[in-house]
Amino acid sequence: MTTALPLPAYDHERVEVVTGRRSGLVVVVALHSSALGSAIGGARVWTYPRWGDALGDALRLSAAMTRKNAVAGLDSGGGKSVIALEPGTRLDGDRRRAAFLDLGDAVDLLGGLYRTAEDVGSGTADMLVVRERTEHVVGLPTGAGGAGDPSGATSLGVLESIRATLERVTGSPDLAGRHVVVAGLGHVGGQLAARLHRAGARLTVTDIDPAKQGLARELGATWVEPGTEHLVPADVFAPAGVGGVLTGEVIDTLAAAAVCGPANNPLADHDGAARLAARGILYAPDFVVNAGGVIYLDLESKRLGTHDEIMARVAGVGDTVRGVFDAAERRGVTPLEAADGLAADRLAAVPAPVAPPAGAAPTAVPVA
Repeated sequence: MTTALPLPAYDHERVEVVTGRRSGLVVVVALHSSALGSAIGGARVWTYPRWGDALGDALRLSAAMTRKNAVAGLDSGGGKSVIALEPGTRLDGDRRRAAFLDLGDAVDLLGGLYRTAEDVGSGTADMLVVRERTEHVVGLPTGAGGAGDPSGATSLGVLESIRATLERVTGSPDLAGRHVVVAGLGHVGGQLAARLHRAGARLTVTDIDPAKQGLARELGATWVEPGTEHLVPADVFAPAGVGGVLTGEVIDTLAAAAVCGPANNPLADHDGAARLAARGILYAPDFVVNAGGVIYLDLESKRLGTHDEIMARVAGVGDTVRGVFDAAERRGVTPLEAADGLAADRLAAVPAPVAPPAGAAPTAVPVA
């Protein structure tokens, strides 16, 4: 279940909140910005205490996607969708199919200004169901001509970001012998842990699912109980689950030298970045670190390069993180402020739409 947080500031272009006519579930589609092009962002399936918590999550996640795509240099805006489950609800069988058909209908309401994809709780097979109701979906199974699961690309970008973070903290990007705590062993967290293991890192891991202890054993990792992982002294703390985990209390007791992980919105409060800096803990902004998946999906869906060229672009996320650290140092601000500034600069450079002359007939605008 997600952490209940207050609703964020509303600066979105459009938000659709519907009750799926087939599934009866609340579906939220949040378009934050299409200034850079048709927005892209995944569809999250998660349990929320109240439907308003799902709305808040979609608003926060979609705003982060705008910043993520801008800093990554993509010609795509930011959006996100959420299928909200009530506590105790299992989504499987016919109801799961119904939910993703409902999502397809909701996405189609935006007429191509937003493209959905898989995210936490959804996968490529679900996107194939969405495709029955709208063409505005990416990340279809490779067997259906799609780009497939982007979690491998996300984990690669995070790995390179951790190298960049270690380089800033220790002077070397070498992972051999470095201690990394991975909190969350889902699709991305599990692959990240495996990549870190192959690179020679010493691992401490945890997950709310005790069955993940099997993966920990395979990787020779130390398992700790959820909720205690931030107390483990380490070089890097890598949050890889849901957002909001870096509360004030957690930050004040965090025993790692740096934070760099794939979780979206890990800071419970925006001022958490300054709180980390005050303790001398380097924070690599999440929306920069975890951009590998969306880079992969966006470029693959647009056929912008060969697979190898696209994966090289994904690996370049580490260099983007280095650029953020450099900008923060030059400006004397936190890396989060620096990354926000880079995103704002790119968005500000987009020419404003030209208003038609008074009395002119409206014209259709093609959607990318």
